[in-house]
Amino acid sequence: MSLGITWTTDWIRQSARVVSEHRVELVTLDREIGDGDHGENLDRGYTAVLAKLDGLPPDSAPGDALKLVATTLISTVGGASGPLLGTAYLKAAGAVGQEKELDGAAIVALLTAARDGIVLRGKAEPGDKTMIDAWTPAVDAAAAALAEGKSEPEILDAAATAAEQGAVATEPLVARKGRASYLGERAIGHRDPGAQSSSLILRAAADAAAGAPDDAPADDAPADDAPKGA
Repeated sequence: MSLGITWTTDWIRQSARVVSEHRVELVTLDREIGDGDHGENLDRGYTAVLAKLDGLPPDSAPGDALKLVATTLISTVGGASGPLLGTAYLKAAGAVGQEKELDGAAIVALLTAARDGIVLRGKAEPGDKTMIDAWTPAVDAAAAALAEGKSEPEILDAAATAAEQGAVATEPLVARKGRASYLGERAIGHRDPGAQSSSLILRAAADAAAGAPDDAPADDAPADDAPKGA
């Protein structure tokens, strides 16, 4: 199967939903090692994105939707998360260009470009206790799944699972970037809020793909009531 604009907009809507649902959790995580506004900022940003999403032209490509998210987050989200995630979406949009349907290789390119955009903007590395600790294992897992011949939903599921594990793995780390770095060893035992929100966003991508119809079905595909093996 391939994933097109329907998957992309569904991913965006599901991202907005999970950010809203986990807003208090993200605020709490950020209050423990940051300034406590991560959940509020992201919720405000994705709410602004939703207000613009229906205005996309019907013939939009996935990259158009990703660019809309990028510009909206950069202009509406305060703190570091707006520029970081905005750059991630912007680089992801550039990676897929005007392709209408994204295969597994395009999905990996999208995720890789998003991760690289965050690195470019934030100068963080794995182990710094930032959102990179979710994005880097996600990219590695997606690339491995592609190499194994996995489908697009399976690639995204592998990425989301790795991101979730990466977010948990930030808990014993000493922060080396951002406001949390001022705490030194006092940051140990706390999960990085950016890594957690990133894992939610990547899981939303996987969930959207799992529920997406094949955008390019075969003309001779058997009907639902056809005998198995027919």
